[in-house]
Amino acid sequence: MALVPFPGSQSTALEIPPDDDEDVGPGGRMSFLEHLEELRIRIIRACLGVLLGIVLCVYWIQDIVQFLLEPARRVLPEGAALVANQPGEGFSVSVVVSLIAGCVLASPYIMWQVWKFIAPGLYSNEKRYAIPFVVMSTAGFLGGAAFNHYIAFPSLMAFFAGFTEWLDLLYLPTTRLVFGLYVKMLIGLGLVFQMPTVVFFLAKMNLVTARFLISQFRHAFLIFVIVAALITPTSDPLNLAIFTAPMVVLYGFSICIAWAVSPARRGDDDSDAG
Repeated sequence: MALVPFPGSQSTALEIPPDDDEDVGPGGRMSFLEHLEELRIRIIRACLGVLLGIVLCVYWIQDIVQFLLEPARRVLPEGAALVANQPGEGFSVSVVVSLIAGCVLASPYIMWQVWKFIAPGLYSNEKRYAIPFVVMSTAGFLGGAAFNHYIAFPSLMAFFAGFTEWLDLLYLPTTRLVFGLYVKMLIGLGLVFQMPTVVFFLAKMNLVTARFLISQFRHAFLIFVIVAALITPTSDPLNLAIFTAPMVVLYGFSICIAWAVSPARRGDDDSDAG
């Protein structure tokens, strides 16, 4: 940008150097249609990654189905079994399992595509967090899946089985409903375990601090209880506690992350200013 001299003045126009942030700042130069095109490209590439994961998992689909349904079978009363009361139930479960296995296998690539979509809106010094984003988000999803498979889902199925046995009922849960519950809990806990990743980047951008998270703990705890009630099909205290406890632990871990990250961020800003 230049300053135009007054008429008749012999002075030379002064040049004002452009702001550095205009070159490395958020990519607001893309139009709305360009953002949609970028989103389309990233979705297509993520779907291709999932498709490749499905192809790689098809050969072991029977073992994968047995692995996912084992927590439900393990807690069934003696003589009870999972049943399929519809002709295509086994096929539909196999398709859903293939899709989930493909997503899990391709999760690092999916997270990379998510990062590539949001990266143009970041400053150049923030784009170097690509690898931490992919690693932390993938680890969070896998951690939520492991917690669901080994702790949350078996405890819920044991509660249902024990209650029906106490009432002297014949417990024959359908595979479709049991697996539907498993998928719902898997997605919910996979998202819940992204909390440290989200807080890490919010703290890096100075949007949240450890002090703020501590002050909002009461509100966060209420949200955790509501989320736990939405994930679980029951509202009994035991299952609510099982689902609320990891959220509280993750929130405490996120506070530690925000505390560790914020001083580093301020140090970076001070060094940049100097």
